Amino acid sequence: MPGEADRNRQRSGRPPGFLKNQHDGVRWPVAFAHRGFSRDRLENSLQAFKDAAALGFGYVETDVHTTSDGVVVLFHDETLDRVTDGHGAIKNHTYAELQHVKIGGREPIPTLDQLLTALPDTCINIDIKDAFSILPLKDVLDRHDAYDRVCITSFSDKRLLAFQALLSDRAPTNSAGMLRVGAFVLLGRLGMDWPLPWILRGIDALQVPVKYGRIRIVTARSVALAHRLGLQMHVWTINEAAVMKELLDLGVDGVMTDRADLLAGIMEARGFWPQNG
Repeated sequence: MPGEADRNRQRSGRPPGFLKNQHDGVRWPVAFAHRGFSRDRLENSLQAFKDAAALGFGYVETDVHTTSDGVVVLFHDETLDRVTDGHGAIKNHTYAELQHVKIGGREPIPTLDQLLTALPDTCINIDIKDAFSILPLKDVLDRHDAYDRVCITSFSDKRLLAFQALLSDRAPTNSAGMLRVGAFVLLGRLGMDWPLPWILRGIDALQVPVKYGRIRIVTARSVALAHRLGLQMHVWTINEAAVMKELLDLGVDGVMTDRADLLAGIMEARGFWPQNG
């Protein structure tokens, strides 16, 4: 039977797309490989995404920045220094210059075009890291006609709204930014959830940590509220087996992890695997 989120999308005329993840008519919780999966910590490398797919992942999470000449690349940080043998801000390099830079000294920095082409059946959660990437990202998704296999997210609601404003008849899955998540948490805790359908209009998922400071965000009550609003709740970034199991028992709709191997085993034990079959 379809869940409340599925029914709301059907009423709005929007396709299930990214959020469907149905198997024999039953919607499974989604397992996300956070920045792919690499035992060698080669995050956001094309090999890491291929390794996640080889484990059975049908969903990966990544981040996008854009080079000075407009190429959308998969990279979390604003600068190259932490995970590569290069230096400086990505936006100050051309793509040709980045081709000489290696993640962990081994793997090239991939483009979003390359990931969409290499894994045509994989759904991708895309975090927009800067305003400079908004229009180039739209161009890539247009080129690949990939709107039904992506979820667009950002900590910045301003960036998300700017991206949505570029679209006309396309309706990718969208996750709320920090301000709208904050409104969900605060109003939910106060029992004043009546404005939330308006505040969260155009949003399909809430992607949240278990806790923010001392505030517990993911509870049975918050999961139930999200579902009542027709939203999915995805939780990041969970690397402990006990927490993964607890969240699945609460009924969350997705778990993001750096330990793709661990989450795959837990999902398989519950009959939710593989997710790219």
